[in-house]
Order: sequence, then structure tokens, then C-alpha cells
Amino acid sequence: MIDGNCDRPHGNRPVSIEEALPFMKEILPPNNEIRVRISGRHIHISQADLELLYGPGYTLSKYKDLAQPGQFAARETLTVVGPEGVIEGVRILGPVRDKTQVEISGTDGYHLGIEPPVRDSGELEGTPGTVLVGPFGALNLKEGVILAATHIHMNPKDAEELDLKDGDRVQVLVDGERDLIFNEVLIRVDEYFITEMHVDTDEANAAVIEDGDCVTIISKIAV
Repeated sequence: MIDGNCDRPHGNRPVSIEEALPFMKEILPPNNEIRVRISGRHIHISQADLELLYGPGYTLSKYKDLAQPGQFAARETLTVVGPEGVIEGVRILGPVRDKTQVEISGTDGYHLGIEPPVRDSGELEGTPGTVLVGPFGALNLKEGVILAATHIHMNPKDAEELDLKDGDRVQVLVDGERDLIFNEVLIRVDEYFITEMHVDTDEANAAVIEDGDCVTIISKIAV
């Protein structure tokens, strides 16, 4: 039985199909199939915060390179402490950034007792904080915990072929065991990027996809 009490984005006014669905511009093959990379929990850190946690003058040491040029997983890890739980061994990704940002999954947030919002990377205003613990000290991070919005790194050549630009939003189809469409996926274009879509572990589990699987960009959200 439908109770009819679900909150509506337009108040109590019924929403038509035309209002609910944005205008789409279809993206056609053959260049719209891309790889997926599954991003586990990790931390981007500022140099100042790194030194608070690892000691004055400390610099990150590389554990392994990531697919995106210039990005790497560091040997250094931190403990993340929330109101209701602790997660140890959360890896730092380099190089250092202007602001510290903790990217977790919704499941992680439940374990920690934190309810982070879905945000594009770097949009940290109004997000919850946490406590980070390193070998040299602890940091009470006032804000910076997010669920990273689903996004696609794309090089300019691929973006041009698909008539996409930095900041565009697209729909992506997962055609597999559990068909699913990711909506409002952010396109990030840079000459140094390798084209690939990043999802977190919860999203990958929901869509029944594995690291390295292919998905299809089916449409550009034009409005």
C-alpha cells in the first residue's frame, strides 16, 4: 500500500514527468564506454595538518602510483575517530592539498557515527569533522568529511569527441547483473587525466561492479 506521505521536492504540489526528468542529450557510441575505478576510503591532507600528525617538516613517501598521473597512495595512514567508532589505517593520497579532506562511504559513516553529505571534491563548507590520529599527534578536524560525488576524470580529447566539457553532468548506465543508471555524474576535464569513472565501495556494491569494469555514458544533462 502506498502511504502518500513521502516528502516531495516541490512541496505538496504533484510533479509531472516533464518536471521530474531533466532534458537529456543522447551520447552515441563508439567512444562512450569507459572504465570504472572503485575508490576506497582515503584522506587528502594539507602540509600543515600532515606536520601536526607526523611531525615538523614531514613529507609524504610514495607507496604506489595511482592511475591518474601525478597521484599516488602514500605509505602513511591515519586513524579516523568518530562519535561512535574508529577506523584505523586509512591511507593518505598524495600529493598534499590546500585543505584536508576525508572521503568515506556511507557504511563507514554509519560505523563512525557521522553523516557526511555527498559533495564534489573540495566543496567542504558545512561538512562534518572528525578526529585524525597520527604517530606524532592528533587533529580535531572541524570540517572535511564527505561522500565523494560520483565523477568522471576525462582527458580533453575524449571530452571533445563526446561533446563534453569540465563541469558537465551525465548519466551513466551499468549494464550487468543489476542494471543501474548513475545520474548527475560530474565531468572533470584536465590534460593530465586518464578517462575513468570513480565510484565508492557502496556504489560499486549496489551496482554489482568490480574495479576495471566498463560502463556507458548514455546522455548529457543539458538543463
